[in-house]
Amino acid sequence: MNAASPTGKYKYLVLVLLYLGWCISYIDRAAITFAALQIASEFALKPSDLGILLSSFFLGYSLLQLPGGWLADRFGSRPVIVISILLWSVFTGFTGMAWSITSLVVIRFIFGLGEGAFPAASVKGVAETFSQAERPKMSSLLMSSNYIGSMLAPLIIAPLILQFGWRNVFHYMGLVGLVFALGYWFLVRPVKAGSGNPAINRKAFGALMKMPLMWQIVAVWFGLSIINKGLDSWMPTYLMTVRGLNLKSVGMLLPLPYIMAGISTAIGGWVMVRFFDGRERVLLIGSSLLTAVFVYCMYTAQSVGGVIAYQCLAYFFKSFVLATCIALPTKILQTSLIGSGVGMVNLGGQMAGFISPLVIGFLVSAFANYDYAFGFLIAAAFFSVLVSLFIRTEKHAPQPQPA
Repeated sequence: MNAASPTGKYKYLVLVLLYLGWCISYIDRAAITFAALQIASEFALKPSDLGILLSSFFLGYSLLQLPGGWLADRFGSRPVIVISILLWSVFTGFTGMAWSITSLVVIRFIFGLGEGAFPAASVKGVAETFSQAERPKMSSLLMSSNYIGSMLAPLIIAPLILQFGWRNVFHYMGLVGLVFALGYWFLVRPVKAGSGNPAINRKAFGALMKMPLMWQIVAVWFGLSIINKGLDSWMPTYLMTVRGLNLKSVGMLLPLPYIMAGISTAIGGWVMVRFFDGRERVLLIGSSLLTAVFVYCMYTAQSVGGVIAYQCLAYFFKSFVLATCIALPTKILQTSLIGSGVGMVNLGGQMAGFISPLVIGFLVSAFANYDYAFGFLIAAAFFSVLVSLFIRTEKHAPQPQPA
C-alpha cells in the first residue's frame, strides 16, 4: 500500500487528522469573536473598528485560497497543510501580544494568510486518499468539522477567557496548533510523484479558470458566506448587547446552531449524490431560500430561545449549500485540479468573510441597530438563489466495476 492509493485504516486516519485540523482552525479563528468585547474595552473600539478587526483575518485568508489550492495540486497536500498549520499557530500566539488595534489588525491579517492555504489543501488530501466515488461524501463529511469546531469554540474559549484573560487564551491555542502540526507531519505519508495523483499544469489551470460552472458555484457560496461569516462574527456581540446575555450564557447557547450545521454538512454530500445527482441546483435553490426565511425569523423572534431556534434552522439549511459547493468540484473535476477548484470556491466564501463583518460593523455604527445588517444578510441569500437558477450539471457516470 502506498500513500497515493491507501486502503483500510490509513485513509480514515488521514480523514480524522484533517478533521481535527479543521476543528483547531475554527476554534482559533472564533476565539476573537468571544474576546471582542474585552478587546473593544481595552482598546476603546467602536463597532466599525471591531468590524475592521474581524474582517482583517478574512482578507488574508481569502488571498491564499487559490495559491494554496495550486500549491497542493503542484506539491501534494502534506507540506502545504503542515506549513499552513505552523504559520497560523504562530500568529494565533502573537494575537495575545498585540499592543494596539493596528497591531491586532496586522497580526490577524497575517494569521489569515497562514490559514488560507489549509482549506483547499485539506480537500486535496481527501482526493489523494479516497477513490473518486467516495470523494463527494468524504469531502462534505470533512467540511462538517467547520461547525464542530465552531460548536466547540464557545464551550472552550468562553470559560478560558473568563478564567485566564483573552491574551493567554491565544497563547495556549497557538501551542496546541504547533503540536498538532508536528503530529500530522510524522503520521501522514507524502504522496509520491507519478503515483496516480498527477501534478497540475498551466494549461489545465487556465481551463479551470474559464469554467462558467465553477464561477457559478463560487458566486453561490459567496452569497451564503455573507450570512455564514456575518453571523459567526457578530452573533456573540449581538446576543450580549441587544439580547442582554452574558458571555457565559452565549458560550452555552451558541454551540446549538453549529450542531445542526455540522449534521447537515456531514450528510450533505450523500444527500447530493443520492437524491440530487444532476439536479444540484434544486438543492442549492431550496436551501438558500429556507436560509433567508429563517434568518428573517431569527431576527424578528421575541425571545432569546426563538433567536437560537431559528438560527439552528438557518445554519442547518445554509450548510447544505456549503456541502454541495465543496462536493461538486470533487465530482466534476479531475484529481489534479481538485485543490485549485476548492480554492476557487473558498475564495468566494472568504471574500464574503472579509466583506460581511465589515459591512455589518458600519451598518450598526451608522444606524445604531441591526435592522439593516439583517436585511443585508437576507439579500445575500436571495443573490445565491438567483445564481443557482442558472447552474446546469450532469448525472455522475458510474465507474465500470472490475470483473
